[in-house]
Amino acid sequence: MNETRPLIPVARPWLDEQEVEAVRRVILSGWVTQGPEVRAFEQEFAAYVGSQFACAVSSCTTALHLALKAVGVGPGDEVITVSHSFIATANSIRYCGATPVFVDIEPATYNINPDLIEPVITAKTKAILCVHQMGMPCDLEAVLAIAARHALRVVEDAACAIGSEINWRGEWQRIGHPHADVACLSFHPRKVMTTGDGGMLTTDDPEYDQVFRLWRHHSMSVPDMARHQAKAVIFEEYPELGYNYRMTDIQAAVGRIQLQRLPETVARRRRLGQRYLELLADVPGLGLPVEPEWAKTNWQSFCVRLPEGGDQKTIMQRMLEFGVETRRGTMCAHRERAYRTEPWRCAHGDPRSGGCGCLQNSERAQDQAIVLPLFPELTDAEQEVVVSALRRACGGPTQAA
Repeated sequence: MNETRPLIPVARPWLDEQEVEAVRRVILSGWVTQGPEVRAFEQEFAAYVGSQFACAVSSCTTALHLALKAVGVGPGDEVITVSHSFIATANSIRYCGATPVFVDIEPATYNINPDLIEPVITAKTKAILCVHQMGMPCDLEAVLAIAARHALRVVEDAACAIGSEINWRGEWQRIGHPHADVACLSFHPRKVMTTGDGGMLTTDDPEYDQVFRLWRHHSMSVPDMARHQAKAVIFEEYPELGYNYRMTDIQAAVGRIQLQRLPETVARRRRLGQRYLELLADVPGLGLPVEPEWAKTNWQSFCVRLPEGGDQKTIMQRMLEFGVETRRGTMCAHRERAYRTEPWRCAHGDPRSGGCGCLQNSERAQDQAIVLPLFPELTDAEQEVVVSALRRACGGPTQAA
């Protein structure tokens, strides 16, 4: 391990005394669970992304579950998505009793290949769950056109994409503006803004928003704030099965500060992402991420594809010894042990054979890509250390940092 420098982490949330003071204020207020801070955070977040409604929940995973349930996904249905995503994407489909149908990704963007969607649509298909992988927007226009032709619902797994944008019919709009039926976003510490953990559902459909708010709180008929402010005794009812998917006011207070800082956070990440592209442009065989002309990524992760023949784990270990932390490329759900028994299917191939011929780009991305450190407080000097470590690990010339 490099003893002359501290380890450069792959990610670090940008938090300071503003969040500390916000949490202190809420704790001393006596209202720490879902309440006025959550409501204010939802209103401010909806205004930021340009949605009619925003509903805060305990995680993006719970957001995905509620979104799929709201658009009608249930037992016996199929949902088209990618295997190349954090396992929560596939799991949320299974929570509804439905079957994930995996299609491959585009190698350049690591996102769903729209050309592969229509061949796997069947009478059982209920929805498309598209992912904006590592903050890079997917081709929503193409996905939504396919969905419209087949009367399918579309949910955006936008866990990593807070602050990313797409050019939508000539206008730059933020991911979270619900171009599809519902968008789901994450506030995990690895994401661009954080509440410790947490998620948000955005939509323009008032009926969806209404059921999100019902289900997240055990389907209790009377919200806590309404009961607290009532001048008469109220007995609540529970008309249907619900969940404990609430965000706390402590988390929301942190989120409100994070949201205020978000434009600067994204600007810093975009500068660092552009700088990586320039610093790594001449590394032989290294595959750099591609930002389509209609997209502006937040660079939630900077993922590079290693030169042909480079062993992923060996290179990651070498970089760790040089004082630089990395992560492997995004996982593939169909390769995980859980999905040896959970139902899923793809365009062709035996799902239980240990490999899937129609998901080759997904598997290669997992095996050949690594994520480099990128966070708002990463310095230029630290970034140069990362670049030098990658060059050395890949067998290239050593450059002094």
